[in-house]
Amino acid sequence: MENYTIIKLNKKKYNMLLKSFFTILFLLVTSNNLSAENIDYSVWLDDFKIKAEKSGISKETIETLNRVKIIPRIIELDRNQPEFKLTLSQYLKNVVSNKRKKKGIAKIRENWSLLEALSKKYKVQPRYIVALWGIETDFGRVTGGFPVIDALTTLAYDGRRGKYFSKELINALKIIDQGHINYDKMVGSWAGAMGQTQFMPSSFLSYAQDYNNDGKKDIWNSKEDALASAANYLSNLNWRNNETWGREVIVNADFNLDESELNLKNKKNINEWQNLGVRRIDGSDLPKNNINGYLLKIKDSNKDRYFLVYSNFKKILKWNTSNYFAIAVGTLSDSININ
Repeated sequence: MENYTIIKLNKKKYNMLLKSFFTILFLLVTSNNLSAENIDYSVWLDDFKIKAEKSGISKETIETLNRVKIIPRIIELDRNQPEFKLTLSQYLKNVVSNKRKKKGIAKIRENWSLLEALSKKYKVQPRYIVALWGIETDFGRVTGGFPVIDALTTLAYDGRRGKYFSKELINALKIIDQGHINYDKMVGSWAGAMGQTQFMPSSFLSYAQDYNNDGKKDIWNSKEDALASAANYLSNLNWRNNETWGREVIVNADFNLDESELNLKNKKNINEWQNLGVRRIDGSDLPKNNINGYLLKIKDSNKDRYFLVYSNFKKILKWNTSNYFAIAVGTLSDSININ
């Protein structure tokens, strides 16, 4: 029979010992997890550098990734976006405020020569260029303060939408490689939208313009480049500069079109909408134009609002897929139309 040493502990000492044991165990597990995360990021980064090199990114630019810091706040913002949804009226009150309307008119007057030249070159009315500028960044005032490479790296590594953000990170590195801006000055939103037009890197590579001919497409600091880039974006979507975006309308009491037909697929000539009972917001007839449109019904608090929208509305949705956003751009453009 083997000998055992028996240690007798009172209840208080036993509980203290047990508590100490679990504390040490927790610290060990936490330490191991943190170490694993660091190793995982290092492995991910090494793999990403190989992909970047295969994409043609220079070694010098790839080395800037060694300066990147993962930003936990960005992961929080990505995963915990507010569930509260504004009504259309609330949204428009915030985004198309009287202050912004007045500022928009002032910006059009201040930059008329530039806007007129852009309109001639890109076939986009000045009011839409300025409306997008105003809603995206308050006319270049609020462009975001996150380091774009760090933000995109954080989102690419996080994995929730890793494939998408990995592509955007490659695109951002290409922008640096091309000499348009450096790592330190490339700032934007937490999701990587950049400059006065809030272009994602892929949009920058497709549409950004060097309008002032200084050798750089500088949508951060050059108003000329930023506005030309916005105009070029719309132009490439076959913007129709002889048409408006749409208008808010009302429907007659006998309007009986099924709700399933009120979407961006059911296109009808404006005269057909007139015959179905659609009228301007003041009750008068629709314009007698040969233009096709779509009728949208949007719930706003306790009432329904109707919008008859045209081809250009769908082009704005290519910029941002939100109906609220597109209506806001159209509404602001109407308010600052000084022609």
